[in-house]
Amino acid sequence: MKPGIHPEYQQATVKCNCGNEFVTGSTKESIHTEICSKCHPFYTGTQKAVAARGRIDKFNKRYAKKSAE
Repeated sequence: MKPGIHPEYQQATVKCNCGNEFVTGSTKESIHTEICSKCHPFYTGTQKAVAARGRIDKFNKRYAKKSAE
């Protein structure tokens, strides 16, 4: 690495809207995020399966093969 051209790497505090905070490495001192692994539906397992099923049913109804009559 060339000296003097790279930003300072330091410990940064990451703050989420849900209140979760953790420390990581970054070129910034603090980072604010809207969603993290503590509140994201994929990681917490609180996905709304009912809404997904509704979209799947709507898709199947719209694009289902019509039976040969």
